[in-house]
Amino acid sequence: MRTRKITALALGVILIFGMLMIGCSGGRALGEPSEAGESLPEGAAEEPGSQGGQLKTFEAKTLDGGTFTQEDIAAKDVTLINFWATYCGPCVEEMPGLAKLEKALPESVGLVTVCLDGGMKAESAKQILEDAGFEGLTLTEGDGDLADLVGELQYTPTTILVDGDGNLLGEAIIGGRDGGAFAEIINQALRSMGKTEISYEEE
Repeated sequence: MRTRKITALALGVILIFGMLMIGCSGGRALGEPSEAGESLPEGAAEEPGSQGGQLKTFEAKTLDGGTFTQEDIAAKDVTLINFWATYCGPCVEEMPGLAKLEKALPESVGLVTVCLDGGMKAESAKQILEDAGFEGLTLTEGDGDLADLVGELQYTPTTILVDGDGNLLGEAIIGGRDGGAFAEIINQALRSMGKTEISYEEE
């Protein structure tokens, strides 16, 4: 019995340490992107998966008890995916901008967030999202390609853009941004695909 308690305690410490290692600051992640804030290069959509990542096979749980899969990705021209955590100040600060952007998006463009500690802190995550006015989907855990991407994360917040085939477009965005910055990244991808750009204005 004592051995089991020690083992359980050790695993708990490892899990907490692993969560803390996902720093709440700028840096390189998801295939070693360049400096934080560098936007999607023109024509990036013509070279999908340039960062080596993909979201082609996975199933994820949502904060409200639903599921999200590659079929949801396939239903959109592009999808912006924001990885965050409840303990990360910059993540919480950028959430109102993401909320405003999500409300302005057409059906052809998706925006979801992935709360890395949402499985353990669901109520805290829900409160942060409610305070920010975010009404979109938030994922709390997943398998397959999504788990692989989470395993590569080094910093929060990190945001990626994928096309309908699940290919990562351009480079991961490290650090907090406002809705306008994300809108421009989405539009660069849509332009390179010959798709209609979104309309978004900051207040």
